Amino acid sequence: MTYFLTGATGFLGGVLARQLVGSGHVVRAVVRAPAGAEALRALGVQLVTGDVTDPASMRDSMRGVDGVFHVAGWYKIGLRDSSPAHAVNVDGTRNVLGLMRELRIGKGVYTSTLAVNSDTHGRLVDETYRFDGRHLSVYDRTKAEAHRVAEGFIRDGLPLVIVQPGLIYGPGDTSGVRTTFRQFLQRKLPAVPRQTAFAWAHVEDVARGHVLAMERGAPGRAYFLAGPVHTLEGALDLAADITGVPAPALKLPPRVLRGASILVKPVEWLVPLPSAFTSEGLRIIAGVTYIGTSARAERELGWQPRSLRDGLTETLHHEQALIV
Repeated sequence: MTYFLTGATGFLGGVLARQLVGSGHVVRAVVRAPAGAEALRALGVQLVTGDVTDPASMRDSMRGVDGVFHVAGWYKIGLRDSSPAHAVNVDGTRNVLGLMRELRIGKGVYTSTLAVNSDTHGRLVDETYRFDGRHLSVYDRTKAEAHRVAEGFIRDGLPLVIVQPGLIYGPGDTSGVRTTFRQFLQRKLPAVPRQTAFAWAHVEDVARGHVLAMERGAPGRAYFLAGPVHTLEGALDLAADITGVPAPALKLPPRVLRGASILVKPVEWLVPLPSAFTSEGLRIIAGVTYIGTSARAERELGWQPRSLRDGLTETLHHEQALIV
């Protein structure tokens, strides 16, 4: 099969590209700067210059493919300028899916996220859940809007499958998750929030879930690639057991973090703050639960996420080898 892939230079997209090529598929990846994507070229990925915000730049390279994986997304936290979020997450999704419809491509997989459901307040939700409140971050809000765009295309008959990963982690991570574990390994993590929980999904498993969604997923269907649920506090206790590095002793209640989020809001426009200490960065870890069940993906796709212990053992050993 020949697949068109967006987001190939990202953490998840790069792993997905490798898995697809390793299974004998042809992958055409749209990248803004091919010169900076030589690792993908070395894998055998066909690089094409383009951008999800510019549909004309993708049209020719998307023509004639068997399927589309739209993985590209903007996922920054705590930035003063979040204007690219809508252009990439919402308009980019509309552009890619619009071309898929125009070119009559047989099937697509769109990467949404559990974050469209925001804080579930401890409830383990499934794909039938609908959140209609105020989202906690620009990322959550724009991905929720993009999710609605994808659902609109589905209602109009586009053969699209939606996958919704939980918190993605693993070797090579470039997000704040890696920063947290790196600080932990260096004994520089000052505290950990209480009650904050995620559905932890190893990047290799999430990429495999995308492949299964293309191969077995029913068009119009959404699948949570959620992984096992653990609190951040529990994950760090597990990391301590794996590595022998002690977990942070200071545990912060949600009310403290919510209060700090309010207090720093007027300050962050005057003084640049690390993303984790911005009002948005504090708000999204203040006892929130971004969790869901992967029962549908396991039942219908045959998806099997690994345990957090197995995934963290590999991830932490990889990170330890990089720390001098």
